[in-house]
Amino acid sequence: MRIIVIGKEGQVARALAERARAHGAQAVLVGRPKLDLADPSGIEDALVETGGDVIVNAAAYTAVDQAQSAPELAEAINGIGAGVVAGTAAAMNVPLIHISTDYVFDGTADHPYREDDPVAPLGVYGASKLLGEEAVAAEAENYAILRTAWIYSPFGKNFVKTMLRLAGDRDEVSVVADQHGSPTSALDIADGIIAVSRNLLERPEDKNLRGLFHMAGTGFASWAEFATEIFTLSAHLEGPSAKVRPIATSDYPTPARRPANSRLDCTKLKETHGVVLPPWRSSLEPCVKRLIEETRKEFLRGNVG
Repeated sequence: MRIIVIGKEGQVARALAERARAHGAQAVLVGRPKLDLADPSGIEDALVETGGDVIVNAAAYTAVDQAQSAPELAEAINGIGAGVVAGTAAAMNVPLIHISTDYVFDGTADHPYREDDPVAPLGVYGASKLLGEEAVAAEAENYAILRTAWIYSPFGKNFVKTMLRLAGDRDEVSVVADQHGSPTSALDIADGIIAVSRNLLERPEDKNLRGLFHMAGTGFASWAEFATEIFTLSAHLEGPSAKVRPIATSDYPTPARRPANSRLDCTKLKETHGVVLPPWRSSLEPCVKRLIEETRKEFLRGNVG
């Protein structure tokens, strides 16, 4: 199975590049300058030239706060660009997997969100991702939209890496405690994407495998609880650690509002695709360990150099 992955530097794209071989698949990453979602004119040619059995759109404008002042760019990449990718996938007659987000919800529900719950984005980023979902559904039939949340990994910028960096500089870190979600490993997402891809390819007649799904780590936490677990694991590995001071969202104002409830109900994915991501705590431990080991290796290289 040859997977065309749109995006080169993102967490999910890099995780797919790492995990594909273990599943007997090949991930071919394509991104800027060859393929730029902000420039629809070159998308079709880039995808056709790359060629593959399935397309995964793992690229997006993900700067949530910056999107508030750059709505046209966010909509071009997350909305219009996603639609062109979907149309191209349909023309190539290959399945499309499109990655979306919990930010399509306003976070006011008192339960984990299901796929059929009403959407109501709080900001430009969520609205642009919702446009992308709608564009994919309009342009293609053979697709799976996977909403996920709170992604972390050994790659790029994410909450785990930020917490470990802060713990290296201070004894106490203030973390929001009134927002809840499912911390999700990008490596687990990659495994899930590959499983969904195989289902789409092997059962082209099964319409239940197509459509909208939620895919996130099993279990829930607040950001403060997530941070506490990071520091507990790090301390056990003799890495940086700090005390967590729980605060309210109102104590940490940001340009874009965040959903208080980002919990996703992933039952549909389990029942249709047979995919369940591991408990977030079990996936967090190897990530923290890997980051600490990489930091130590960099330190040693620096000292030797």
